[in-house]
Amino acid sequence: MDINYELYKVFYHVAVTLSFSDASRQLYISQSAVSQSIKVLEKKLNQQLFIRSTKRVQLTPEGEILFKHIEPAMNLIRQGENQLLEARSLGGGQLRIGASDTICRYYLVPYLNQFHKEYPHVHIKVTNQTSIECARLLEHGQVDFVVVNYPNSALSGSHIPRVINEFHDVFVASRRYFPLEDQVMSLPQLQQYPILMLERKSTTSEFLHAMFQRSQLDLVPEIELSSNDLLIDLARIGLGIAFVPDFCIPADDKDLFVVRLEQQLPARQMVVAYDEKMPVSQTARQFMDMLSPRS
Repeated sequence: MDINYELYKVFYHVAVTLSFSDASRQLYISQSAVSQSIKVLEKKLNQQLFIRSTKRVQLTPEGEILFKHIEPAMNLIRQGENQLLEARSLGGGQLRIGASDTICRYYLVPYLNQFHKEYPHVHIKVTNQTSIECARLLEHGQVDFVVVNYPNSALSGSHIPRVINEFHDVFVASRRYFPLEDQVMSLPQLQQYPILMLERKSTTSEFLHAMFQRSQLDLVPEIELSSNDLLIDLARIGLGIAFVPDFCIPADDKDLFVVRLEQQLPARQMVVAYDEKMPVSQTARQFMDMLSPRS
């Protein structure tokens, strides 16, 4: 089927914005031209792609299917354009990274600082999502690589991971509200206290639930959030015992202590991963080569 690329381009922008007017502004064409292009595409495919109303635009199920294929293709085209811009040097182009806010704050910032100083004309775009969602960004070509926690159920066989750091997860509690510093706790004992942890759509949550299941215990957290820093803040005021990576805890923290466990939890890794099916730019390789384990 011979369909002009421009029709798919218009479809992509409407599908992303769910607005004919927003798509027209992004494409620098009239709203009527956008509408006409969608009508032509729907006629060629013999499928309705959008549900139109006076207030909003919505993808039909057929439109959703098409978008799942068009989005990676558009990202791949953009990636190719960026690689051409930087083909001879790192004097320009774009670097697209996917990482959680915790990894950005506690690991990536020094590397971003160093890379920006060495290559100031490279545009750096960091997308913050959970490690699981970052793997999906990689799958759809929305980032060049991701820095994520591992194991990660969302990483596929085509994603090449390289370990750059190792860490342990710990339970931390307030000395003032939980006088447990001199005790060694078992998981069943810990289960009796309010547990604060990351939401279910995270590798950390998957990991902790798996640990409890291996001990034939049900984990019912008191609070689930999307931020490790906020979990630490809530532990500090005594709302519960927080489960966080050890590298998030300040070494000189006077309010919190690490709860000692009878069984040491296995270490996890931080990895940088890219998709072997996608071309990796010189810029991305340069940054990934900078990443190394912390001493």
